[in-house]
Amino acid sequence: MTDTGEAAEAVEALAVEAAGESGAPAVAPFRFFALDVLRTRRLGHSFLRVTFGGESLADFRSGGFDQSLSLFLPPAHRDHTVLPDTGEDTWFAAWRGMPDGERPVMRSYTVRGRRRTAAGVDEVDIDFVLHGDASPASYWAGRAVTGRRILAIGPAVAENKSVRFRPPTGTDAIWMYADETALPAAAAILEALPADLPVAAFLEVPHADDRIALAAPADARITWIVRDGAGPERTEQVLGVLRPAALPEAKAPYAWIAGEAGTVRAVRRHLVQERSLDRRAVRFTGYWRLGSSEEQLLAEAYAGQAPGEEPEAAL
Repeated sequence: MTDTGEAAEAVEALAVEAAGESGAPAVAPFRFFALDVLRTRRLGHSFLRVTFGGESLADFRSGGFDQSLSLFLPPAHRDHTVLPDTGEDTWFAAWRGMPDGERPVMRSYTVRGRRRTAAGVDEVDIDFVLHGDASPASYWAGRAVTGRRILAIGPAVAENKSVRFRPPTGTDAIWMYADETALPAAAAILEALPADLPVAAFLEVPHADDRIALAAPADARITWIVRDGAGPERTEQVLGVLRPAALPEAKAPYAWIAGEAGTVRAVRRHLVQERSLDRRAVRFTGYWRLGSSEEQLLAEAYAGQAPGEEPEAAL
């Protein structure tokens, strides 16, 4: 879903990968896409799926699993996203230089689905968490209507840095935790896994009717953790479910953890310290942090202080 730290990382990836080690221009693996809202569908109490189309999507390439892209969402008084410059080397400065009231917000989201229809139309699905108008992304999604256009930075090559789920060869089980912000990524991962791969997935959602249908492997054990208004104690609620849970036995398990930064850190500690999982077999990402706004996290991300992947010392 949204990952404010990853939004800044996408900027860095675009800048770094657009130039070779010598600084010479190279074929950029990321580019801008114009996305037109085709339709919306409510998935549960907290989730809204927005389906986008657009001719430029013919050049979009997804690496699968938890592929993300960065959306530029217009301010409340604009129907469409406007950027003064989308050049590879100049757009970031132009975007940052826009007046506060006109600058589109940038948020990173998972590509929940991608397809080409029988009519030859390329489509992508993005699932948004609706949690009030204080969040610019939630505000925009709640008012998305057919015909509105936004811009996005996404991959033009399948092998790109915005895919984080990368189990090594020989992985014989998947252990997974995700809250609602990471649920679209978790769902996309589950859909892509082999049918015979043992999986234990712990999925945290705000409300009981957010437990959406999932196409998971036959050997997957899905445990829903319904928060139902829990505040700062949410981490203990998650750990209270995880600690007594039986995980699939494996010689080489791989863990993917994403969601609120504090809970992600606690889950990682549990797996490494209490379950003796090799820390190198854990991929973890803090999509957001309790008590911090998206804009605060973005400012930290630009300053190199994103809550994304915690340092080893966090253990």
